[in-house]
Amino acid sequence: MGNFGQLMDGFVVALTMHHVMIMVIGVLLGLVVGVLPGLGAPNGVSLLLPLTFTMDPIAAIILLTSMYWGALFGGSTTSILFNIPGEPSSVATTFDGHPMAKQGEAVRALTLAFGSAGFGAMVGVVVITLLSGWVANFALQFGSPEYFAVYFMAFASFIGMAGGSPFKTLVCIMLGLAVGTVGMDTISGEGRLTFGITQLTNGISFLIVVIGLFGIGELLLTIDEGYKFEGVKAKLSLRVILRTLAELPRYWVTLLRSALIGCWMGITPGGPTAASFMSYALGRRFSRRGKYFGKGEPEGIVAPETADHSAGSCALLPMLALGVPGSATAAVMMGGLMIWGLSPGPMLFTTRPDFVWGLIASMYLGNVIAVVLVLATVPIFAWILRAPFTVVGPLIAIICLIGAYTVSNHIFDIWVALAFGLVGYVFKKLDYPLAPFVLAVVLGDKAEDAFRQSMLSSGGSLSVFFEGSLVATMMGIGILLLSLPLLTALFGGLFRRGAEEGQTSRP
Repeated sequence: MGNFGQLMDGFVVALTMHHVMIMVIGVLLGLVVGVLPGLGAPNGVSLLLPLTFTMDPIAAIILLTSMYWGALFGGSTTSILFNIPGEPSSVATTFDGHPMAKQGEAVRALTLAFGSAGFGAMVGVVVITLLSGWVANFALQFGSPEYFAVYFMAFASFIGMAGGSPFKTLVCIMLGLAVGTVGMDTISGEGRLTFGITQLTNGISFLIVVIGLFGIGELLLTIDEGYKFEGVKAKLSLRVILRTLAELPRYWVTLLRSALIGCWMGITPGGPTAASFMSYALGRRFSRRGKYFGKGEPEGIVAPETADHSAGSCALLPMLALGVPGSATAAVMMGGLMIWGLSPGPMLFTTRPDFVWGLIASMYLGNVIAVVLVLATVPIFAWILRAPFTVVGPLIAIICLIGAYTVSNHIFDIWVALAFGLVGYVFKKLDYPLAPFVLAVVLGDKAEDAFRQSMLSSGGSLSVFFEGSLVATMMGIGILLLSLPLLTALFGGLFRRGAEEGQTSRP
């Protein structure tokens, strides 16, 4: 009941005309970000962040989270109508969404996507409501060794669970940690990795990093792959929308399974993209109509969209309660909290309960507003996206460069953003994940500080990370996650070898 009472107080904060208007504006901006390939939620939030520096923190975070929801919904629009995912997490939606749209059922596909996305997001917010207080109280037991163990688990989770090549993930984390150390050492006062460039003395802003990686990098990739906007016409039909919404409960098993997958991948650093692909794969595996996946099957839309949005919501829980973001966008938002003078972590629930519960209440309202607005604006964005890429591309580039300059009003930041744009392009071409890199840039200095404080308190002994039951458990889990790819390869090889020997021994 404590959480329920605080949530009601949060609704008192969120349900003001000022904050509701901010939600509407944020969702509309997010829709623009989501439907334009080359932007995406992390870059869109980072572009908007400098505009919030003079705002009240509650209004600022409501604006950013509303933009986040809008970007997630907007990415589904281009996936279905144009077969171009506006968000990386919307890639799986193209598999069945675009084929259904090409069959003349674009409105049905969009309604399935937005309805299941709204359900997944709401489940994620409910999970945050129920678990945030418990996670925050549990984290009050943390000291510097425990915080380092949490950061270690976050990095290890990316390597062990995020999918893809563990080696590439490790390389991205190490490079991100290196970028995070650029600038003045807070303890010794010496410059690190500045190479004599005075502009690097204060370090590299994570905003510049994300603008380059997610904005300019995606734009270069789009140009290289020659994307063309060739969409499917979509005209709203209220009858089709209502009939499709009534159809959704038929897929309740897929909805629940995908929401659980998304919540787990959001709380752990798996992220929405991994959640959507995992949910699609499991949906295809367990569905009685699995052979129709990829041909416009409704479950092929419901599964990734539900997981994508539940993961996107739950990614904010570890960011608020532990100071460990569960996604690249959550990492950008965490940077915003620190700029506003707020420290993400358990004490935030005690020192600023109005901020935390006002944010959680706004997430309920923001998701409802996003579902309504995204259905109403589909024809508008379908018309906009028929503009040639020679018009849309330069606009994206201008927005990115202006966003980089406004961080600190230095021309040098534009060159840094362009450099990270090339890095993002190379990472994408070589299939190196960007989320671990961004996570390491944001958490690198915090992990280093926690490690140094632990070493100072223990006289340089690593045993401090294994003395208490809590820190030892978390370090053990981190080591297990770190070694998971090796264990999987080892046992998988033994299993295959045993099967081969069994086959050769048969007469």
